Amino acid sequence: MNKRKEDVPPGHVRIVGGRLRGSRLTVPALPGLRPTPQRLRQTVFDWLAPVIEGARVLDLFAGTGALGIEALSRGARAAVFFERDQAQALAIESDLARLHQHAGSVRQVDALRALEAPTPENFNIAFIDPPFGSGLWTQAAERLDAQGWLAPEAWVYVEAGTSDVWQAPARWRVHRQRDAGAVRGTLFRIAAD
Repeated sequence: MNKRKEDVPPGHVRIVGGRLRGSRLTVPALPGLRPTPQRLRQTVFDWLAPVIEGARVLDLFAGTGALGIEALSRGARAAVFFERDQAQALAIESDLARLHQHAGSVRQVDALRALEAPTPENFNIAFIDPPFGSGLWTQAAERLDAQGWLAPEAWVYVEAGTSDVWQAPARWRVHRQRDAGAVRGTLFRIAAD
């Protein structure tokens, strides 16, 4: 009997597109870890399809690393993952090695602390997906925007609960938005200065 992709056993998510399509990523039982639903991930990467090839990607609050690894699968040039939990950071590193994704690098850091400092590198696409109910969206968005992390006219995908309230920086423009159950995914285009 063939299993549908939605029938992946608990503890795993699958990459939904690109050259790694169907690859499994491990999802450990960690408090607050909530991988992006597969259908929403497909939608987000459909939105990003025109700009993903060759992009530099930043996956904040990486969790399973599914968003950043999906970006690599679909042609991103590089992906940097910020993950505070040591075991989960090691799990992302293991998945990157197993999938031969040498353009991915993991930094075991608190995303908000890392974003406080200016950076010499900047990113074309960033993913902000902290634990729901954490109240970290506004702070993460402000720091990402203010410290030079974003390339001119970058894209930022933000995932939050439909009841979570937060404020986007003034130059962020909603490009697309979709609700999937209790999850709201919003893709922003960053206006040039």
